[in-house]
Amino acid sequence: MADAFQLPIDDVLDEISAALKTGNRLVLAAPPGAGKTTKVPLHLLGSDWLGDKKIIMLEPRRIAARRAAERMASMLGEHVGDTVGVRSRLDTRIGQKTKIEVVTEGVFTNLVTRDAELSDFGAVLFDEFHERSLDADIGLALAQQSQDYLNEDLRIVVMSATLDTEKVASVLKAPVVQSEGRAYPVETRYLGRTQDRLEDQMEKAIRKALAAETGSVLAFLPGAAEINRTAERLADLSDDILICRLYGALPPKEQDDAIKPPPSGRRKVVLSTDIAESSLTIEGVRVVVDSGFARVPVYSPNSLGAMLSTVKASIANVDQRRGRAGRTEPGICYRLWHEEENRGLPKAPTPELLNADLSSALLRLIEWGDHNLYDLNLLDYPPRGHFAAALDMLKRLDFIDADDPNSLTRKGQKASGMPLHPRLSSLILAADSDGEKALAAQIAAMLSEQGAGGRSDDLSSRVSSFQRDGSKRASSLKDQAKRWAGTKAAPSGHAADIIAKAWPDRIAKRRKSDPKRYQLAGGGGVKLPDNFTLEGSEWIIVCETGGQSGNESLVRLAGALDERLVRGVLTETERDFAEFDQKSGKIKARRQKTLGEIVLSETPLSQPDNASIAEAVIRAVEENGLSALPGFDAIKDHVSRLGFFYSAFPEKAPQTGGTPEALEAELVSSASEWLIPHIETHGLKGIEAGSLRRYLDDTMDWELRQALQAALPTRWQAPSGRNVAIDYADEKAPLVSVRVQDLYGLKMHPTICDGRVPMTLSLLSPAQRPVAITKDLPGFWAGSYSDMRKDMKGRYPKHNWPEDPANATPPPPRNRK
Repeated sequence: MADAFQLPIDDVLDEISAALKTGNRLVLAAPPGAGKTTKVPLHLLGSDWLGDKKIIMLEPRRIAARRAAERMASMLGEHVGDTVGVRSRLDTRIGQKTKIEVVTEGVFTNLVTRDAELSDFGAVLFDEFHERSLDADIGLALAQQSQDYLNEDLRIVVMSATLDTEKVASVLKAPVVQSEGRAYPVETRYLGRTQDRLEDQMEKAIRKALAAETGSVLAFLPGAAEINRTAERLADLSDDILICRLYGALPPKEQDDAIKPPPSGRRKVVLSTDIAESSLTIEGVRVVVDSGFARVPVYSPNSLGAMLSTVKASIANVDQRRGRAGRTEPGICYRLWHEEENRGLPKAPTPELLNADLSSALLRLIEWGDHNLYDLNLLDYPPRGHFAAALDMLKRLDFIDADDPNSLTRKGQKASGMPLHPRLSSLILAADSDGEKALAAQIAAMLSEQGAGGRSDDLSSRVSSFQRDGSKRASSLKDQAKRWAGTKAAPSGHAADIIAKAWPDRIAKRRKSDPKRYQLAGGGGVKLPDNFTLEGSEWIIVCETGGQSGNESLVRLAGALDERLVRGVLTETERDFAEFDQKSGKIKARRQKTLGEIVLSETPLSQPDNASIAEAVIRAVEENGLSALPGFDAIKDHVSRLGFFYSAFPEKAPQTGGTPEALEAELVSSASEWLIPHIETHGLKGIEAGSLRRYLDDTMDWELRQALQAALPTRWQAPSGRNVAIDYADEKAPLVSVRVQDLYGLKMHPTICDGRVPMTLSLLSPAQRPVAITKDLPGFWAGSYSDMRKDMKGRYPKHNWPEDPANATPPPPRNRK
């Protein structure tokens, strides 16, 4: 078998075996195509420490799991379900002889929360870990706990194509094995970015590549919509060229057609998402055309969950894409941007954990026994606000005890048994009759699978289309729905009504000011895109959102509601409401009649008390961030200085990150904890700059405050005796603006952080205008000062401009602040 399937990973298999014989953790770095996905699990089958236990290997996508299992089974001359099995949401082939289970990452998270000991397994392999999905990060942390406390013989192997091995190895306390792989050189050609639609740019680039090069073409696009539009534009290519699409929602046969080699004498153009970066190998490719974009989920606790956003791909991503052209021979990579733009690309993609809806993960952790993910040994930790928002969602769904977040309610226990997002499982649990449960389960299955039911923006049409769909994927989803519903009853009821009862916060009423804008019962608003089917409807239930219009999410799927149903779900109440006007800095108060947060009518009120003022300010912060506060500049000064401190002393940085951006995000997410008490005491004066600055200083830990003051003073005294402020806005270079004369007599450059960090000196003329900037004052005195001195003597003859400023006496300050 080794001769028939010789791959670069073979060179380090013995090293892998040796490391796992004496230790139970390992980090394996191997480039795409090295063979780690297939060779490592098969090689480990012969390990003495495995005994009668199984190997479980995680893959980030269903297609990758299926293809890996099929490839290994083929190498053994078997079928999937024999020695090698696969387990994903819509494809489970596991037999009594199965020793290697290839699973999707979500399957493993569900498995380990139900069997914390992982009693059937001797090794867990995390493949393609560099993609840093939420399930992979959480799964790795739980596997470590299982190993530490319940199953010390369990082996954990983290495998990746591109990975910060030093960081992962440090967190795992594991050795690193490196496989160099074999790759041919790839020439990179930059075509530049134009104002044309992305599909038009991609079409031109692909036609150019086909005309100039031999071999098949692999083109990277952000998502299915761009892929389909590009395919339409290439429909007139000759019959010798096959156009293949590749993304997760396609049927398995279409995916396999895209991956397999083209027929003899023909070429392929594979239009793919980032699924082909490292998880899959596409035969015959020697040309890559890269759009430079990726589609990632972007989550905000104040939105309706994660929304897919198109962003520039990272350096790690685009380098992996380029490498696909050099698998079997020298290749070419066309990039649809200018080479100079590389400098602005992020080094690596953002881990999903930092920007994800955490509610599903928290439900699993509560089932595990500890909801607090900050207790886990993670590579990165999410913002506290995302964590709090997820807990709040689980409480509102009645899945966890309001007083004990580690305790699942009966509804929560049922929800945890469903491989669904908590909102989707709540659909089934909120249904009244067996017929409604059957329909709710079908809706949940449809909404959980991208592309299921078609593309209609009207819920009723989407559900009808899904129910008529006889494809294998739709049939599998419907079979799952029957199991979730636990009834043989036929689906019945109105889809929009069922969702409204389960998600009352997503009920929305049309605003009078704009027929496309809607007020949500849970707070905030959404907007209908142009030509939306339900435009004009008074009441809707919002099922899916995607993209933004200003500060509002765009609705992608909704159902029409009758007001009588709405009033049966939401209770009309009367309340006094205060709103903070950011422009005027004043509070406007009124009495409102509401359904949830939807205002039916209102009348003005006099000035509210401090508690109402605090609520109004917090709402403004939640919607617009800390910039809504008059004292925002003071907050920026605070986080800039603190961020600089953590950059100089990283060992003191918090788990959630010590950058100014992370610190500001933390202040936003915890605003209700620190800002409300301050405003309730001081009213609107509490959000002024001076008050906020003093308050933020007072809330710091005493030891941190002392260390901060010692390392990073807020002011510096010049030789003249003048006290000047230190500006920490630049994380790498604290700035002091000071007159040249105030520095006479200073022979050494001033520093902070125990002499480790030089300050940047912005030297001012007597008129307080910048004339020079330096991080080396002795060098400035000896060099550039003489030229500046000539100029300054002519402009300011009444001032002293000595030839030797380092030994001169500074003038006394006009004021001592």
